[in-house]
Amino acid sequence: MSKKRSAKQQKRQKRRSARLRAVAHTDPPARAPENDLMAQLDDAIHADSPFDLLGLVSSLLAAVDRRERSPLAREDEPTLAYDQLLESLLGVDNRQTTAALWVMAALSADELHAVRIRRGVASRHHALPDWIARLPDTEVYRAVEMSHVLGDGDDVLLGVRLAAGHELTALVYIDHNMGTVVKDAFVVDEPVADLVRYMKRKTSDPDTTWDDLSLADARARVEAAIELGAMTYPPFSSDSWPACRPLVEWLARMLPTGGRGYVRPEWSESQCRRLVDDFFTSSYGSALDDDRHRDLLDSIVWFGSDYGPGDPMRWSAVAVEILLLDWVPRKIVAEVGHLAPVPELLRAFIRYCHDRRGIRAALTSETLHAVDAYEAEYQEAIRTPRRQGPMALLEAMGAFDRVDAEGDDTDSPIQDVMLASLRRRVGGEEELAALDTEPLPAGDFDWTAIPDDIRDRVEEVRRLCDDCCEELFDLEHRTACQRLLARAAAGDPEVFRRRGAARTAAAAICWIIGKANHGFGRGVDVQVRDLMAHFGLRGSPSQRAQTMLRAVGLNPYQYGAMDLESADLLVSTCREQIVERRSFWLARRQ
Repeated sequence: MSKKRSAKQQKRQKRRSARLRAVAHTDPPARAPENDLMAQLDDAIHADSPFDLLGLVSSLLAAVDRRERSPLAREDEPTLAYDQLLESLLGVDNRQTTAALWVMAALSADELHAVRIRRGVASRHHALPDWIARLPDTEVYRAVEMSHVLGDGDDVLLGVRLAAGHELTALVYIDHNMGTVVKDAFVVDEPVADLVRYMKRKTSDPDTTWDDLSLADARARVEAAIELGAMTYPPFSSDSWPACRPLVEWLARMLPTGGRGYVRPEWSESQCRRLVDDFFTSSYGSALDDDRHRDLLDSIVWFGSDYGPGDPMRWSAVAVEILLLDWVPRKIVAEVGHLAPVPELLRAFIRYCHDRRGIRAALTSETLHAVDAYEAEYQEAIRTPRRQGPMALLEAMGAFDRVDAEGDDTDSPIQDVMLASLRRRVGGEEELAALDTEPLPAGDFDWTAIPDDIRDRVEEVRRLCDDCCEELFDLEHRTACQRLLARAAAGDPEVFRRRGAARTAAAAICWIIGKANHGFGRGVDVQVRDLMAHFGLRGSPSQRAQTMLRAVGLNPYQYGAMDLESADLLVSTCREQIVERRSFWLARRQ
């Protein structure tokens, strides 16, 4: 592991506590330096809630879990082992290690390990919080499942009551697109009823359902998804996962067995053929009925029935992204001309499937916008030299260097497609030709077209945006946020006359500018969760962002790269990338 990557991981780990505490409405306690384990244990012991010590010990156990070892690692590659951790804690006889060892014994899935720990601390007599001795009496008393009609994944919430009366909630996100695996999880210092009530109030989504789940079913689903996730490589990780995996597994083991896990639908060949035939005889597909489109739809139905949740009629923005940006380029070996019509066919098939399933028009629109957003990248991918099949999987795991991305298909229309996408990002042909890379200047906020009655509200949002940019971004982002805010306030003043938290509006503005300038994601220090933690939000700002985008006359349903159709909302580093891509695609068109 490179030092650079290690530093980034440490930085993200520091933000973990802030994000979870923002959800739980608690302030973080004073923290010791990251490398001072004893100080961290001491802080956790003195914390008002058991949450801190349980989470810290869970992260220690996760660090020595062999499931985290890469399948490509050499056998002689040094790793921190469970026995090493245990011996190091047993070798120091103080209050901090004694507390940690008692929690380790409770969380351990191996009874022999637990017995060994208890024997090791039996002669110690340090004064510990009462709840530690009563950990075996912890109760998981309620399970709730939050699901969405498009079925990308489910959140399973486990309500936990410690014997001393304190309550926690574990939230486990199970991703069906990736194979019904745990993709993220965290534990919050809040009763499950309060958390569910808050999330319902904040989402207000007619397509989301909340159902009490039997405790046995919850165990079956969570444990199976953890097991499948542990076999997935590269593994999924977040600030809190798999750090909280030992804690979540301990809670799951308290639940009764014999439950019903997720049941994958089974589509026979004859059912798939009938689905294809019905589409091409419908008004959605009749105009596309030829051998090439039938062959392509066979592949799309194959993807839907054999991968993800196993339902070829279930289409969401995430499923579209996986199909276009990964599955087709990696799995389907065919000429570019054969693969090029996939987005057009997919649009028609999505409309057909959503109509048959009774999906709301707004969700259909969002899914279709995802096809629009990923089409240019898809067309580029199928024209680019790439590994396919098992070799592509090994490449993703790091076994091979990536194939040179520069292809030789100079006669392909992809150049025009990519240049059109660049023009859309900056606002037009002339804007792309004249694009410069000068940093955005700091300037006064433009109040010219903003009505007097909303100025106080807009000023409050502006200050919040400025504070966020100062902490997470830079001065150029601050300028871009101010410009977007001024245009939204002038474009639709009603947005700022309606009731709503100023911090939510500010988060939406900062999220839009961050997305448009590739400010979040891989290789970037700032993540969306950091933005949420800064503003004290639990849910994504994307819903409020749709309102802001409408106010400035832009498509409110944008996925992947965010097109603001204006160069003066893009920071210099983003414009440098666009200039480079402009030169690249212009050269290929000659």
